[in-house]
Amino acid sequence: MALTGKLTKRLVEHLGPGRHGDGGGLYLVVDPSGARRWIVRVVVKGQKNKKGGPLRTDFGLGGADVVTINQARERALEYRRMAKQGSNPRFNARQEVPTFEEVAQQVHIDRMPTWKNAKHGQQWINTLRDYAFPRIGRMPIGSIDQPEVLMCLSPIWTEKHETAKRLAQRIKTVLDVARSKGFRSGENPVTSIKDAQVLPKVKTKVKHHKAMAWQDVPEFFADLKTRNAMAAKALMFTCLTGSRTGEVLGLQWDEIDFDECVWICPAHRMKTDVEHRVPLTDEMLMIIEPLKAMKSDYVFEGQKRHKPLSNMAMLMLLRRMNVEGVTVHGFRSTFRDWASEVANAPREMAEMSLAHQVGSDVERAYARSDLLDKRRDLMELWSEYVSRGGSGANISLLSEKS
Repeated sequence: MALTGKLTKRLVEHLGPGRHGDGGGLYLVVDPSGARRWIVRVVVKGQKNKKGGPLRTDFGLGGADVVTINQARERALEYRRMAKQGSNPRFNARQEVPTFEEVAQQVHIDRMPTWKNAKHGQQWINTLRDYAFPRIGRMPIGSIDQPEVLMCLSPIWTEKHETAKRLAQRIKTVLDVARSKGFRSGENPVTSIKDAQVLPKVKTKVKHHKAMAWQDVPEFFADLKTRNAMAAKALMFTCLTGSRTGEVLGLQWDEIDFDECVWICPAHRMKTDVEHRVPLTDEMLMIIEPLKAMKSDYVFEGQKRHKPLSNMAMLMLLRRMNVEGVTVHGFRSTFRDWASEVANAPREMAEMSLAHQVGSDVERAYARSDLLDKRRDLMELWSEYVSRGGSGANISLLSEKS
């Protein structure tokens, strides 16, 4: 005989937030987020709670997106039978509870469309693969608590603190998803560990990219101009624009407006997910305009046709030039120091030139201008200084204009 109750398939799909009874202790719980899960409330015969009363307990039966209403009724009936016989369902039920790794892999797949890029998505699952799966990957997701989480975090908490923090956040996400599907109950153990300050505080030192002194840039740039390698041209452009390596190497011709002399880097290629306009100076245009003849998809083409330079190409060039203690990214710091110490550029203008977000969310909401014209003046002076060792008299014009 088929099991019946108050709820219907349509109600299960459309009921609003709250706890909705089906009968016999079975409930559909709808979270404010819209997540739906089944629970059953039973009283275990002969067992008492801490206050001496009947042991009444709620058990998760799974998410309504994977457990049908009939399956939930069958599982609820099994739980009631065990409770009536004096068996605690928590230890005796035959639930099909997935392992931590199974849930993590599914979370990774479900979130693929949201990753900023494929590399970020792969890093997300790789962190769990390297530090969580070997210890808790095969454990049922519902049995993971603080000791199991600490097994993953403690060995790397001090030695690889940044990695450990990312790992903690990703474990938390997996456990939160499992709870929303009815495979877990109670507070997330990652949150409990953080609130209780179980792990020691770790003071991390900010690692700055090694940068060249701005006084040395004109001589270095003059050396670059004598080289024909594509990496040299990309490095000159990087130095002049103050852009990130990935932004320069991914530069395609349709991002450049030669009429307005501006490079518009789309939001999806920016670290901040915000479109960034870079004013192009004559010196910058002299670098890239001859490259049109290659008719490549990318401005700075690598060894393979219609493919960009390797992200190591510019760094390897620095090594061949015997430039020690300097990174490509460090030229952003070089520009920032020069803009402050020499050009007396306002902080907001210098930060915007580097595509840094300035001010709070509210301040940015009101400050709609990206100061393109003023930044163009600044970049003209920087190009003049880098390519020709611009004089202090020319540089001082910035403070007059601003």
